Amino acid sequence: MSDTLLLIEDEPLLSAELSRHFKREGFEVVSADTVAKAKKLLLQDELQPLVVLSDMNLPDGNALDLLESIRPHAPDGEWLFLTGYGGVADSVRALRLGAYDFLEKPCELDRLNLVVAGAARSARAQRQLRERAAVENRRYTPSAYVGHSPAARSVREMLTKLASIPLSTLLLTGETGTGKGLAARVLHYSGARREGPLVEVNCAALPHDLLESELFGHEPGAFTGARGRRRGLMEQAHRGTIFLDEIGELGLDLQAKLLTAIEDRRLRRLGGTQQVEIDVQIVAASNRNLSERTKAGAFRSDLYHRITVFTLELPPLRQRTEDLDELVPLFVAEFNAKAGKSVRLIPDSVWAVLRTHDWPGNVRELRNVIERCVLLSDTQALAAQWLQLSPTQRPDETSDLYPPRPNELRLVLDGKLNLDEIEKAVVSRALELSEYNVAAAARLLGTSRETLRYRVNKFGLKSQD
Repeated sequence: MSDTLLLIEDEPLLSAELSRHFKREGFEVVSADTVAKAKKLLLQDELQPLVVLSDMNLPDGNALDLLESIRPHAPDGEWLFLTGYGGVADSVRALRLGAYDFLEKPCELDRLNLVVAGAARSARAQRQLRERAAVENRRYTPSAYVGHSPAARSVREMLTKLASIPLSTLLLTGETGTGKGLAARVLHYSGARREGPLVEVNCAALPHDLLESELFGHEPGAFTGARGRRRGLMEQAHRGTIFLDEIGELGLDLQAKLLTAIEDRRLRRLGGTQQVEIDVQIVAASNRNLSERTKAGAFRSDLYHRITVFTLELPPLRQRTEDLDELVPLFVAEFNAKAGKSVRLIPDSVWAVLRTHDWPGNVRELRNVIERCVLLSDTQALAAQWLQLSPTQRPDETSDLYPPRPNELRLVLDGKLNLDEIEKAVVSRALELSEYNVAAAARLLGTSRETLRYRVNKFGLKSQD
């Protein structure tokens, strides 16, 4: 699909000049000088422009009326409006209808170039999301959550039920690697919003100072380097779903802004003054206990209650080891196909190791282990030597017989320790290993210095800084 720009302009000289310019910029330019001609191109001729650049007032009507009538039938593409005498009401209506920008004539060519380029990037991203949706609709059904155990059957039943409900928010909980991302995709692609975009965000992977701009977008000049307007991920998920993985890592300020967006179904871009309407289903996930974080003041209670209208907990693999019988052959077949391998046999010795391992990384760890074994196997049998799994500690393996290694911490989970005491022990051990340097300890724990500093103060622990 080419990068087509539909130019709707009734002034012949300006239309010719803009057409020549954007052809030089690499666009295939299609022109119309009335609302009626543009409507015919879009509906009857099924033109699918990447960008529509339109004069506001045309001889036979207002281009905003055209956008309003077209949007339900042709959702793709970004719209830009040029006007010589537009008012605040028109600009507000344009943004409410989903227009990318609203510019006043005369507009400098450099400025117009910048805005059109930004609109094109945004439209390409939306197009990719919709093309992906067409493929993923067939892939992500509740049956994608594999397993015949009672726990797996229960999850599939809940996914089926939840996908049939018009959810506004839902929280997925469970240990890392249990399939929260898979569950989010199933809920989206099996639900009423399947034709809309699914936007996935790992809140722990983005620096805090960039996260607000990524989620809510920004206007030109909002910060150093913000040259153009950018739709945020929340806005890109309009009429679809946004999956906020590790939502517990959001700062309190962003939590407040997210809550406002959920409640009001509107957001304000960074550096912006106008509200943008959004229609988004929120699926959040966390492997932390958000209830405990709420009590500790690290997570807003109002946001917690808003996202826990529906909650689905995904069980760890060690609680459904009978599902290995389906998961292991599934992963073997996947990596056989990807790598051109022909592993067919899984020896009893391999099954014995797989069934006794504790799987702290859950299904993600299992998939990685099978990938390594398939890729490194030289025969049709899955080689046990490539499992490389640490043996699971038995209850009779005492600390004297099996002393911990320098970077290990062993805790007896006999019901006598609460979560705070366990967390304190982990933080204390990391500080010990890093000679009480908070930054170094944070790296050991895979978290931020600010997050660890909060816990050091919370537990009254010793540190250098």
